[in-house]
Amino acid sequence: MIPAIPVTAGDYRRLAQRRLPGFLFDYIDGGASDEITLRANVDDFARIRLRQRVLVDVANIDTQATLAGQSCAMPLALAPVGLAGMMARRGEAQAARVAHAAGLPFTLSTVGICALTEVRDAAGAPPWFQLYMLRDRGVVRALIEQAWALGCRTLVFTIDLPLPGARHRDIRRGLGAHGLHGALLKNAQVLAHPRWLWNVALRGRPLHFGNLAGHVPQVNDFNALRAWIERQFDPAVIWRDIEWLRGLWPGQLLLKGILDGDDAQAAVDAGADGIVVSNHGGRQLDSAASTISKLPIIAQRVGAHTQILLDGGVRSGVDIFKALALGARGVLIGRAWIWALAGAGEAGLRALLATLQRELLLTMTLAGVRTIADIGPQHLDRD
Repeated sequence: MIPAIPVTAGDYRRLAQRRLPGFLFDYIDGGASDEITLRANVDDFARIRLRQRVLVDVANIDTQATLAGQSCAMPLALAPVGLAGMMARRGEAQAARVAHAAGLPFTLSTVGICALTEVRDAAGAPPWFQLYMLRDRGVVRALIEQAWALGCRTLVFTIDLPLPGARHRDIRRGLGAHGLHGALLKNAQVLAHPRWLWNVALRGRPLHFGNLAGHVPQVNDFNALRAWIERQFDPAVIWRDIEWLRGLWPGQLLLKGILDGDDAQAAVDAGADGIVVSNHGGRQLDSAASTISKLPIIAQRVGAHTQILLDGGVRSGVDIFKALALGARGVLIGRAWIWALAGAGEAGLRALLATLQRELLLTMTLAGVRTIADIGPQHLDRD
């Protein structure tokens, strides 16, 4: 039987599930606790209705946008995804190369497998760089200075992770377990996926957090390094620390993890150039609101004063249009791009990004909109 051609994010999700060991697929796919917020991120997008318009001159549609001062082929950036280099061989480098060719920003996670230099060289341009506030402020400063020296001009600073959320799927699959049972469980999952074992685990070495090499001990011991990172999450971080960060970073500063109007205002007051409305993909506080449901009130509060991006639940070009209509300047996708890369490699990610742009263009056409700047609440069907 000839397999169907994958088209949507959901198609690539199914491919990724077949190709990845279970603990890696669930690390990407799962959310916190009962995954209520994870589901709401997608379901709440589906409840939004658009106005279809006819007999409007839509002969020339332009999906171009500007995000964090960077010209983009459409209002979309690839979000930071930890361990992406374990989902595909040197995954961050592959994704950055595809994104740059498509005219889109790629965001490298602090806990990516590939180092910033490798990602920059693969794409031929520096990515956006994502960072957490670690207890060791010396490491934070060093990573910031390194990112700037290597050409990064946009820093995406994640602020909603004082402690990791309750990721039950990870525990069930043995991710991070040090005992015999956990090791046997993970090994069984790896051996059931020999293609991943050969292509990623063996040919994709070194599998450590490349950006942290030289900054932390035991960089070649993955479990020890992962434990060090989890100990470094700092629950004592406050807005004064963001002001300190602002003083260190001369480029664009985006604060990721805003889900409240008061916090959005505080981000503006602290000097952020933009915010990312995000609940960490439903991976932190379960039963928190979906990002798309909180976007309108945040846009009303600070939209005139800062650039608003959104992540969480974006699966299509239609979703991109809906986010813009509700006040976002653009969106980030995380799971969608890693599903495509893990499921079908660079070709899959190229195809998915092309599909998203085609869907966005078609939605604009049928809604009677010619430019990204023209999309607004008037294109929502509120009846």
